[in-house]
Amino acid sequence: MLYHLLRPALFRIPAETAHRLTIAALRAAPLSRQAEIAPTLCQRVAGIAFPNPVGLAPGFDKNAQVPDAMLGLGFGFVEIGTVTPRPQAGNPRPRLFRLTEDRAVINRMGFNNDGADAVVERLRARTGAQSAGIVGVNIGANKDSPDRIADYAQMTRIMAPLARYLTVNISSPNTPGLRDLQDEGALAALLDAVIAARGTLTTPIFLKLAPDLDLRDIDAICRVAIDRRIDALIVSNTTLARPPLQSRHAGEGGGLSGEPLRDLALQRLRDFRSASGGLIPLIGVGGIASADDAWERICAGASLVQIYSALVYHGPGLARRIVRGLAERCRREGMGSIAEAVGSA
Repeated sequence: MLYHLLRPALFRIPAETAHRLTIAALRAAPLSRQAEIAPTLCQRVAGIAFPNPVGLAPGFDKNAQVPDAMLGLGFGFVEIGTVTPRPQAGNPRPRLFRLTEDRAVINRMGFNNDGADAVVERLRARTGAQSAGIVGVNIGANKDSPDRIADYAQMTRIMAPLARYLTVNISSPNTPGLRDLQDEGALAALLDAVIAARGTLTTPIFLKLAPDLDLRDIDAICRVAIDRRIDALIVSNTTLARPPLQSRHAGEGGGLSGEPLRDLALQRLRDFRSASGGLIPLIGVGGIASADDAWERICAGASLVQIYSALVYHGPGLARRIVRGLAERCRREGMGSIAEAVGSA
């Protein structure tokens, strides 16, 4: 309720400035630092026991400044990043736009982040009970890197000892040429390098994919991922597609997220479920703004879900509302565990 009273004032501030203020407020807030635990919603994916299936997608906390504060808002897990080996300023501003009429966001941030060294220092500073929360690290390559596969291998060596899981992000539309790594041959070489860089560690490796893929791409990606025993696929990132939009910012370049992405992201999840035959866990992302949206992804095959853009419009209590709504849905459906719903559609 408080957020909805404050939202008109926040929306008068440029989107990126408002985001920075939000991070600063969360760093100062005396919040609980533990995720909300819902027994019927606990999920085990890649050997990790998730206390609930609702995660924070990367992009919100790029630099590991507030992962535990976000766990305290009810998230079952938090994914920080995208982090690159060297600090990176990203693309010129303005680069983040609210499409209020469409309940959407367009961003062309360009992997702006403080770099691996700064993020490592913050992750190492997590101590005591808060360090038990599930924090994954989303890794990427620097825009000007002469060898992007080498960047991913370097980031794996750096972050695997600190992360509960690693996400290899090759799906951002805002780093030129990055999505080319989704090609079957390039993807195989990339994953081989990442697996070799992980060495003897058992840190799970997830792969984050774009929604702008055709069925042949999806079949090829699934073949490579299953062959390399990748631990989960995250479906999906933002889209370059432009469905009908009402906002004055509709023509801005970058990746579109939020409500207009919902149907496309859901269809891609179903496509990956079909192509993989249920042999690899899926994480559903894109346009999820309610417990009903999350339930639909779970029934379509997602073991976990992630949200981000919906927080802009629904406020910081959204994760907890979705968790409680999912628990109530399990109760109504007579399910002892949400695992019973995965892929049931």
